[in-house]
Amino acid sequence: MVNKSTLNFTSRDLLRKIGNQKTSREYRNKETIFRQGDAADAMFYIQDGNVKLTVTSRHGKRAVLAILRQGDFFGEHCLVSRSLRMSTATAIHQSTIARVKRGTMVRIMEQEPAFARLVISYLLSRIIRIEEGFLDQIFHSSERRLARILLLLTRFGRQSKSNSGVLRVSQQTLAEMVGTTRSRVSYFMNGFRKMGFIHYSGGLQVHRGLFAFAREE
Repeated sequence: MVNKSTLNFTSRDLLRKIGNQKTSREYRNKETIFRQGDAADAMFYIQDGNVKLTVTSRHGKRAVLAILRQGDFFGEHCLVSRSLRMSTATAIHQSTIARVKRGTMVRIMEQEPAFARLVISYLLSRIIRIEEGFLDQIFHSSERRLARILLLLTRFGRQSKSNSGVLRVSQQTLAEMVGTTRSRVSYFMNGFRKMGFIHYSGGLQVHRGLFAFAREE
């Protein structure tokens, strides 16, 4: 039986272990970090911003796998020797991303079992989040999925102390995340504005009231 205490972690714990064995760079909105099919030679950490993971079929159909936020790691397929990227990672808006070479990750994991447990714990939490996202796609309306994505991108949660968050993202990008059309997103956003959940001032302002709406069943 796994001791649950060994699975308690924060992404800061992982980053602290890596220390200065990383490089950081800025990515512009919509700039590609890596592409599906590239050699997987590093893991990445979001220091600031958001990243979208997408997959594309042989026939060109594209789907959004996950929306990642500040503090998330991604690119974990590099831990499998000679693997290829299974998805494309794209910055949603200007983001600061740290890169950690595969060799560095593997070496630390081999030398420090506690670090390896942190990585495993993080990957388990990511799997759970992605599964929740798929369930959201199956069981909830496009309007509610849009509300939850807005909250995710502005990092709202039940414990959040902020009453609003600023977001700079296009309606086309939101439509791709939700899995609907831009016109539908525009319609939903107008509804959110009329209900006082959002307003536009120096960017999109998302208010805490949207949290209750997104959680309604």
